Amino acid sequence: MTAPIDTEALVIGAGPVGLFQVFQLGLQGIHCHVVDALPHVGGQCAELYGPKPIYDIPGIPFCTGHELVERLQQQIAPFQAALHLAQQVDHIERLPDQRLKVSTSAGQTFHTTTLFIAAGVGAFVPRRMALEGLTVFEGTQVFAEHPTPERWAGRHLVVAGDSDTALLTCLSAMAGPQAAASVTLLHRRDQFSAAPELIDQMRHACAQGQMRFVAGQPTGLRAEAGRLQALELLNPQGETEWLTLDVLQTCLGLSPKLGPVAQWGLAMERKQLTVNTENFGTSEPGIFAVGDINTYPGKKKLILCGFHEATLAAFGAVALLRPEEKTLLQYTTTSTLLHQRLGIA
Repeated sequence: MTAPIDTEALVIGAGPVGLFQVFQLGLQGIHCHVVDALPHVGGQCAELYGPKPIYDIPGIPFCTGHELVERLQQQIAPFQAALHLAQQVDHIERLPDQRLKVSTSAGQTFHTTTLFIAAGVGAFVPRRMALEGLTVFEGTQVFAEHPTPERWAGRHLVVAGDSDTALLTCLSAMAGPQAAASVTLLHRRDQFSAAPELIDQMRHACAQGQMRFVAGQPTGLRAEAGRLQALELLNPQGETEWLTLDVLQTCLGLSPKLGPVAQWGLAMERKQLTVNTENFGTSEPGIFAVGDINTYPGKKKLILCGFHEATLAAFGAVALLRPEEKTLLQYTTTSTLLHQRLGIA
């Protein structure tokens, strides 16, 4: 556990809408912290549409998901938002002083006056291997999140998956001071979704005896003395074989889960947060919802709609945080104050 962080604003979600929320809060002079379940910013845009073209961002005829995220990071840079990645918000409660206490899976706590939920379709969490009895070994021998060399140093490693992450994990585990004793790539067939250059590197490493590839579908496991010893596989020939291991790292991709959002006591409709269209506030004062996580009459799940929602939510936050101030609409083309906040005065 770490000491609570006091902040005026906390944004849940570092996808495009969450990043633009940081920008709009910054224009209003509100510094914020950002929490995301992924170890990097970009959210759904980076995970599902990273290399794919996007054509409906105003003023940008064409860009990829990765390029959009990069431009948004450049846009929010002047506001120095603090990022808290690879952790999921687990719990929200109201404090006696009416601020919100927000707790994450990493043990971090925030005390915030305003909260912006920009969680898209939910937190992206790793897909687990569906095998009876395997969950017992999660965290000791079986891992689904963030491959790290400390897990497999000097041990027999099996990596399950066909993605860039799976192949990169195998290649990085072959050498160095924390190299695995052996490296095996497991996938149901000899076809991969990884980048062609990574597939070539993997096949070369197999030909050199630095690692091996095994095709098969896990159907069972063997454990002794409380430790996972081997996976039972059904190979492409329809035969059963055993694959021994010390560590299993699964790299089976990510899937969005609504997760704890549904337990926060906010009004919902079809697994989406209901909001007003004046400032995109939820049923709970001080909590706003922007992007794909919200719903209202006429809602369209488009990035540009999320940008609009984030703008009005930021004005809603100002009214809550500084009710004595007169709200003036200022323009980045002419406002000296906004130029100072943007660092271009």
